[in-house]
Amino acid sequence: MIKGVIFDLWGTLIDNGVRSPLYETYKIIRPRMAYTDFVPKFEQAVMTQDFKSQTEAFEEGFKALDVMPKDWLIDKLVGVWNSNTILSKLYDETIEVIEGLKKKKLKLAIISNLPSFSAQVIEKFNLDKYFDTIILSYDAGILKTNPKMFEQVLKKIKLQRHEVLMVGDSMETDVAGAILAGVKPILLDRKNKRVYEDRILDLKELDKYL
Repeated sequence: MIKGVIFDLWGTLIDNGVRSPLYETYKIIRPRMAYTDFVPKFEQAVMTQDFKSQTEAFEEGFKALDVMPKDWLIDKLVGVWNSNTILSKLYDETIEVIEGLKKKKLKLAIISNLPSFSAQVIEKFNLDKYFDTIILSYDAGILKTNPKMFEQVLKKIKLQRHEVLMVGDSMETDVAGAILAGVKPILLDRKNKRVYEDRILDLKELDKYL
């Protein structure tokens, strides 16, 4: 019996204000590696600690990618990530679905790879009031592909692996991370472009798994 749902944040509950800031970052930096290799390196460097400033965070990202940091590149990255936060919005069905799950007495959690300078989106949408716990990578010190991050969530909501679902839009982080942690993943494929057995096109379709 499902007693709880763990949600990803960006692309699942919150719509990016601009095109994926990660992808925009990749295009700006132009590291000599595939995008799939860039993402975990950049996230590990920038999203697993609380930096004093965005500049400091991006300098660490450049170092991890073995790319020489330049002031004008960092300025562009600051603009992209700030725009993402400012222009972001909840998906139309987000609050309706969350409130419906709360009425069913389900435990709700968020698990997200997030840089500390983007954490203000939690307050922007007042998400704290809906969720029993919110675990963010910069605070946890690990990414959600690490099973220990899921263990933290399960401990907070006092549920077992088989009692929860993980809902997210990324095969590489949400689905893969959940599988490694022994949690059942549900892929949210809003653009209907992926092939996966347990897949939904809208959060409202989550009901069929509860």
